[in-house]
Amino acid sequence: MCKILINKIVDGTLRENIKPGTRVAIVLKKDQRSGVLTEGIVKDLLTKSPKHHRGIKVRLEDGQIGRVQEVF
Repeated sequence: MCKILINKIVDGTLRENIKPGTRVAIVLKKDQRSGVLTEGIVKDLLTKSPKHHRGIKVRLEDGQIGRVQEVF
């Protein structure tokens, strides 16, 4: 028997799904029109509300800031 593991993509609009150290894909301000995603590890959560319709804003460990589109 063979097991197949599928990565579940978690909702990036809920603050409870994102913690420092979490691997995420964000959209940077400059990439909002094209939708290009940037992967990284969360350093800080910048959105204070529990939910944001466009994604929780975070700072990655490399200093880039954007809104979370996918949580791995």
